[in-house]
Amino acid sequence: MTEPTSTPLLGKTALVTGASRGIGASVARQLAQIGADVAINYRSKGPRAEDVAGEVEALGRRSLLLQADITDPKDIASTFDQIKTAWTQLDILVLNASGGLEKDKAADYAMTLNLDAQINLVNGALPLMGRGGRIVFVTSHLAHFSETKPVYDYYAPVAKSKKAGEDAIRGMMPKFAALGIRLVVVSGDLIEGTITPKLLQRQSPGLIEARRIEAGSLPDIEEFAAAIVDAASSEHESGATLYVGSTE
Repeated sequence: MTEPTSTPLLGKTALVTGASRGIGASVARQLAQIGADVAINYRSKGPRAEDVAGEVEALGRRSLLLQADITDPKDIASTFDQIKTAWTQLDILVLNASGGLEKDKAADYAMTLNLDAQINLVNGALPLMGRGGRIVFVTSHLAHFSETKPVYDYYAPVAKSKKAGEDAIRGMMPKFAALGIRLVVVSGDLIEGTITPKLLQRQSPGLIEARRIEAGSLPDIEEFAAAIVDAASSEHESGATLYVGSTE
């Protein structure tokens, strides 16, 4: 197997939540391309997760398939028990999985997923992370700027919950600093080809094209994933926010 020209994460381990498809799957592949072994969290898309694991292994890296509902604290505990058994340590935690627009969910589901689960994931990961570890919190411009810019009504509960999650994780930065762990936030505009813009468009036909015209262009999955991988692998100041796509 030919090694990539640069493998800065060789020997490092990463957990990517929501890694069976879309942005998470691309992040898993790109992390493997630069050397990382990747644990793939998924809730229900087992065959897709297996495909991602196969791609990671084809690059000469180790993969770990971890089926878990991250809103269930027992599943989170099991996730980190499996990582500890398999790899002993965790170097990178990518908090990619989110949601809140699903049908037939409880009124507090968005907060449970985008706030409570994120805190539980971080607390579960910290005992396995050493100095130099990296936590990457993935969000959207709609959530990140929700307190200062208008938000689509349909998305408002998700934006509120994701902003609460970001603020809560940022509030843990003194603990991260004491452990030598950095936090980097990655915020994106509407991402071409992802589910959230499609769901928003169902409520507001023409929304994606209008935003594309307003912004000039929209980032795609690979571009956004590359920024997440950069956050996980480059020397950014703890607490930094990387923006992908127009913030105007």
